[in-house]
Amino acid sequence: MEKQSLPKKPRRLGESQLTLPVTDNQFLRCADLILPWLNAPELAAVSLTCKASSFISRSITLRRSLDAARSLENLPVPFLNAVDSKRYADFAYTPFQIPASSSPQPRQRWGGGASDAPASQFEMNVVGESMCGCECERCEEGYCQCLALAAGAEIVNECGSGCGCGSDCPNRVTQKGVLVRLKIVRDEKKGWCLCSDQLIKKDQFICEYAGELLTTDEARRRQTIYDKLRSTQQSFSSALLVIREHLPSGQACLRINIDATSIGNVARFINHSCDGGNLSTVLLRSSGALLPRLCFFAARDIAAGEELSFSYGDVRLTPGESTEKKLNCSCGSSCCFGTLPCENT
Repeated sequence: MEKQSLPKKPRRLGESQLTLPVTDNQFLRCADLILPWLNAPELAAVSLTCKASSFISRSITLRRSLDAARSLENLPVPFLNAVDSKRYADFAYTPFQIPASSSPQPRQRWGGGASDAPASQFEMNVVGESMCGCECERCEEGYCQCLALAAGAEIVNECGSGCGCGSDCPNRVTQKGVLVRLKIVRDEKKGWCLCSDQLIKKDQFICEYAGELLTTDEARRRQTIYDKLRSTQQSFSSALLVIREHLPSGQACLRINIDATSIGNVARFINHSCDGGNLSTVLLRSSGALLPRLCFFAARDIAAGEELSFSYGDVRLTPGESTEKKLNCSCGSSCCFGTLPCENT
């Protein structure tokens, strides 16, 4: 007689083959507290150690790609890449100008879920702002008396923390963070590009250029380092912006160096366009602040999916000058010069 074998009892979810070893379970308990603090190379290295770390690393990478702003803005700003395998750009996020950091890239929690935002060390007021301003106690019916005082002024001013009015004051347009839907899209030639994810009306505020405030000596030191990195790493790009505030006479009276290479906001992804782009730039001060902020507004109606761009400047290398700093321009405009604006910092 042929011997019949009894059917095996089906395994339930969570038994033997799906149960992680005790060591993995212990790792899982603390991994979500540690791994979100790692940068991209470190996270990639940890993902190779075991299946559990690989799973957690992939989930962190996914969360990072869903919001470049780490919940520090009003709306998430996702990364979208159909060009290569790069899921996101690795940098620390700050919505405001901050003093220069002593660390090349300080640690910042990212990808660990809703608890990311409170862990940021960059939630602070605009650098240089003092507690003095207008005496408005409140703004009624969407009007602030400071708007009348600012009409026709050479320098654009907003109410600041020293003013008597509150956060609902209509003269605080740029202080409420990103209020339009944006996305960061990977381009084969340009790399990461900041694009609109909705219709943006003319004169609507987009964002400010946030990053580390540097002295001129520090800006020159860093630019030398960035030039060397670019010569050895083709994919490296810096985001050091030099701004000069001019008097009505046309003479420069103040130089501001903002470096968003390692610490910055979504503005670090705005590319140059030789035709001036679709953004207008405004130097703006909050009442009582010593230093102005560079803010971007829509120069015209911008369609959903359109790349955001502005002109980096007009200074370019002339024949006979060193070509070490020459950067090719891929803006694609009909008046493209072929090279990006460049000057000695």
